[in-house]
Amino acid sequence: MTMSGAAWADGLVDNVNGMTLDKDGKVVRFGAMLVTAEGNVSKLLSGKDKRPDKLDWRVDFKGKTLLPGMIDAHGHVMELGFRALELDLSDTKTLAEAQAKIAAYARANPDRAWIIGGGWNQEVWGLGRFPTAADLDAAVGDRPVWLARADGHASWGNSAALKAAGVTAKSVAPAGGRIEKGAGGQPAGVFVDAAQELVARVVPRPLGKDRNAAFLKAQAILLSYGVTATADMGTSIDDWLTYRRIGDNGGLRLRIMSYGMGVDTTVQIGAVGPSPWLYGDRLKLVGVKLYADGALGSRGAWLKAPYADAPGQSGAGFMSDTVLRNWMSRAAMDGYQVAIHAIGDRANAEALDAIDEMAQTYKGDRRWRIEHAQIVDPADLPRFGRYGTIASMQPVHQTSDRTMAEARLGPQRLVGAYAWASMLKNGAKLAFGSDYPVEKPDPWAGWAAAFTRQDADGQPFGGWHPEQAVTREQAWWAYTGGAAYAGFAEDRIGRLAPGLKADFVVVDRDPLLASPTDLRATKVQETWIGGQKVWERK
Repeated sequence: MTMSGAAWADGLVDNVNGMTLDKDGKVVRFGAMLVTAEGNVSKLLSGKDKRPDKLDWRVDFKGKTLLPGMIDAHGHVMELGFRALELDLSDTKTLAEAQAKIAAYARANPDRAWIIGGGWNQEVWGLGRFPTAADLDAAVGDRPVWLARADGHASWGNSAALKAAGVTAKSVAPAGGRIEKGAGGQPAGVFVDAAQELVARVVPRPLGKDRNAAFLKAQAILLSYGVTATADMGTSIDDWLTYRRIGDNGGLRLRIMSYGMGVDTTVQIGAVGPSPWLYGDRLKLVGVKLYADGALGSRGAWLKAPYADAPGQSGAGFMSDTVLRNWMSRAAMDGYQVAIHAIGDRANAEALDAIDEMAQTYKGDRRWRIEHAQIVDPADLPRFGRYGTIASMQPVHQTSDRTMAEARLGPQRLVGAYAWASMLKNGAKLAFGSDYPVEKPDPWAGWAAAFTRQDADGQPFGGWHPEQAVTREQAWWAYTGGAAYAGFAEDRIGRLAPGLKADFVVVDRDPLLASPTDLRATKVQETWIGGQKVWERK
């Protein structure tokens, strides 16, 4: 055989409308792909190139479109699985609809000592306030109910849950938390950010087998969307043990870039620094997740000026400047990458200040990450480029949060909101994800939102602050090569090129030609990881 490299090629993915981006973000098209026994790409072939004669296997895709697997730069793997297996309120449009769904779930699950779940959003319900324990008592009064808000930054309990936790009018919210109060200073039923722990500490913990089931459910959901790798933001010890159990038993298909929940947890998992890639490049502890503030929806995001719709509040920082720097230094000392959750403009400024200072001591390729970077003071935008800070952002947050953000901030503070194009112009690296299960882990909807600034209904006409849209190719890169780079994985995944992993998806349309509406409707037909089919649409 005369073809160089073909003699050791074990498989051929043939007859595809193949497309990927090169390392410069330019589109590369191909008609076939040779895959090694180790699951790497050995060569991309055009339609005219001669195919090797001797192959261990060959798949003919009959002209279907093939792309690199999508990478979600910010998600919560176990929460996605648990949400799918527990009570999910993410599709409810009103409080009454949520109450009916909660009551029905409780009736259908009489053996559950606690009713657990989440996904509620008072903004979607048009409630104009947080729901109360009394609202929840009307649905279930005979046992505790504890439900996380869609963004995970607040939780809602009924009277039985508050009683089980011993929460009373005398209870004090911990730093970085808030107890919503009702008449006479009584807890109203919603606990924001750190205050959630007042009730969460008495909620029964899931068993190992429950965790396994939740992981397998999450993995199946992600693969069905064409997500072949994900950053897991805020991995707990129990989460890590679950991934290891599944990996030990040969069930890990998805690639997970893990960021431990805080420094203590991360050091407990990694001991002396990031782990090696495990289970055939399926799992790696990369870094640490820190929180600078809460979320916009629960008014926990830390702002430089008060909320437009709550003049007495401006959110809260989760830690002092000194504490944040101490934690970052502790992580960086052992080589862990640092990812800081920052949503409000004050929190983003604090994170950038800390990076400015840390970068003087911790040189080299650190890839500091700011997660969400939702509301940034325009004066702070250029600082993202100073050390090539990664803006790890979620396009679907912009389309979901648009009207809420307008209400929370007022028009004058929206210039640096969800500012993807400005991030790139200022030299930041962009990585896109979904923050699932806050949003669906749907990269196709996120991709469409990124270059249109419009939601699934095409609203608003012309796009919301369209000057912040990125190009179709820039958005695609942020969901592939950019997301891989953000997790120090660009030497393995993010593109289809010789030497990289053969992680790819086969879809039912050409995403570079599809209208935004059609792109959102993309259906993944098959998902392959490391040259092996791991999911197929039935």
